[in-house]
Amino acid sequence: MQEYETLKRLVAEAEEDVAKAIGGNKAAGTRVRKKMQEIKSAAQDVRKKILEGRDGEGAAGGAGGGSGGAAAGGEGGGDDE
Repeated sequence: MQEYETLKRLVAEAEEDVAKAIGGNKAAGTRVRKKMQEIKSAAQDVRKKILEGRDGEGAAGGAGGGSGGAAAGGEGGGDDE
């Protein structure tokens, strides 16, 4: 999936600046914060793509898609804790 590959690339690009920011480099910290905004957007794109796939299955499955949505929502709540 293209969106996931983009997300992984952005995280890898941030790695060096994160280390510099931890060491106290303020400019690197600014770059990291900017990159985190890009990562946030890329992560949202991945979520949308996953939901598109799930919605496609739900339309074919009828009631099964509805119960899958409830299960996925429960799992999502556990991930946030």
